[in-house]
Amino acid sequence: MEIKIDSNSGYCFGVEYAIQMAEDEMENGNGLYCLGDIVHNNMEIERLQAKGLKIISKEDLKDLQNCKVLIRAHGEPPETYQLALHNNITLIDASCPVVLKLQNRVKHSYDKINESQGQVVVYGQKGHAEVIGISGQTNDNAIIVTTEEDLNALDFSKPISFYSQTTKSTAGFYKMKALIEERIVLQGKNPQDNSVFDANDSICRQVSNREPQLRIFSAENDVIIFVSGKKSSNGKALYSVCKEVNPQSYFIENAEELEPIWFNKVNKVGICGATSTPMWLMKQVEERIAAISLVTG
Repeated sequence: MEIKIDSNSGYCFGVEYAIQMAEDEMENGNGLYCLGDIVHNNMEIERLQAKGLKIISKEDLKDLQNCKVLIRAHGEPPETYQLALHNNITLIDASCPVVLKLQNRVKHSYDKINESQGQVVVYGQKGHAEVIGISGQTNDNAIIVTTEEDLNALDFSKPISFYSQTTKSTAGFYKMKALIEERIVLQGKNPQDNSVFDANDSICRQVSNREPQLRIFSAENDVIIFVSGKKSSNGKALYSVCKEVNPQSYFIENAEELEPIWFNKVNKVGICGATSTPMWLMKQVEERIAAISLVTG
């Protein structure tokens, strides 16, 4: 049996940067607080917790003073920075540059479109940390849409500035864009007019570029093992790409979830993962599959 790890999988720049910053801070043996899960992967969180990383919630942050807190790659809304300043908390800001750029663009759009009673609309997962940070740039007035049904919350007679969470599916974004354009036309307006509809593809190219690569990789192998944390929005999107191309694709969080029956009479197995999946975890999965193949033949 041939087992191959996708060379394009593994951490994106933003996640790698955040984890490196956390490890650098903990090198002196002191613990470090992190606001929310540093990465949507339980195995990696356990590894970092063993080094002294303490995961805290927004409620926990209110009670902390005179300490250091890491802001993860997803970014944070303005009130987090205000609270840190009030509580004399030193922030280790590991916000992804792509996310920070998006936050700035959304804030600018909101300030501008608010004058014409327009709406900032974000294609994303409600409650996701990145989306909370983006919405915070609009005083939480942004309308978050995930499904076509969510579009009912929009007023299509008013201007719309449209963005996407950086880790959403490109196909999903453009499908939602087309649906919005259809409804604008029904209002007798021209969606090609930027003052009516300003659509911004803000999906991270490190994520979107993985889709075509994963399609090729999925087609090249008999079985695909997709490794990701179950809370990863990016993981769900990329796994759906694998599953669409190769029905013999399986989503796992760690090597313990592998089933020997998946590899019966299989010649080629491909292992890939989300932008939040560490390479060491995919290698663990590779080793377990190799051990299974020795037993099953």
